[in-house]
Amino acid sequence: IIGFASGFSSVLVPIFLGELAPPTLRGTLGTLTQFCLVTGIFVSDLLAFPLATESSWRILFSVTIILSVAQIACFPFLIESPRWLLHRDKKSRRARLIIKKLRGLRHDHEIETEVNHFISASHAQSCGDAEEWTNSGGAFVAMINDDRMWKLLVCSLILQMAQQLCGINAVFYYSTMFFDGLIENPLIGTAIVGGVNVAATYVALFLMESSNRRTLILWSASGMLVSCIGLVVCLLGYFDKMASLFFVVTFVSFFEIGLGPIPWLIVAEMFEAKYVATASESVFRLRVAKI
Repeated sequence: IIGFASGFSSVLVPIFLGELAPPTLRGTLGTLTQFCLVTGIFVSDLLAFPLATESSWRILFSVTIILSVAQIACFPFLIESPRWLLHRDKKSRRARLIIKKLRGLRHDHEIETEVNHFISASHAQSCGDAEEWTNSGGAFVAMINDDRMWKLLVCSLILQMAQQLCGINAVFYYSTMFFDGLIENPLIGTAIVGGVNVAATYVALFLMESSNRRTLILWSASGMLVSCIGLVVCLLGYFDKMASLFFVVTFVSFFEIGLGPIPWLIVAEMFEAKYVATASESVFRLRVAKI
């Protein structure tokens, strides 16, 4: 159940943030999903120091319950997407209040200008009867028949697969083996990897708005390839153990500037509004299938 909930939220949260964020901050706010994920991993690594014992390991599971209760307590403060509200009702007063609060606007004409931006974007991407598309699956059929949208869907699915199959999970799960003989306490090695993960993702928050997605993906994949080759050579005994630590750090760093955060936010950025929900559902099904 926890895994299902995590997979569900991992698809919806980046899209929700993308609909709330202004265009100039969409990449940065979308990357916050990955930043929160790696921060959680790092915190769990730190909690392992006092709690990873035979008598206390069960306490770690209580952290999930505590965070879930805190999240439920915050739900009353969660706002609805103004883009979704305006898509259903162009005269929605609730959407205008949310936009005013989010953008910090003070005058009615400023609010209406922002509302017109949302409506214009939805109108440019309109697909007829929105209710019919949502309920009949027409959006999925049209997306499959549209060569441009089909290619975007394939790209999104490949990015999701590349994120999970690139080897990053092996680096996290077997980090203690890479540091064998170099660091006595395996928990320290795991914490080092987690700390590098957080630092690299923090850097990615700034790169998202200064570099295009394609460049970041290419640099990320290339850097991970070189790091992976170096890591394999170290495991074969050709390089010193210290070199393996270096290549693990570079591997994680290159992952977090491209393949780590970009697949989370790419659906909201690449697809037209009428296809976002359908594309997100396809990505979610892929992640469930991988689980």
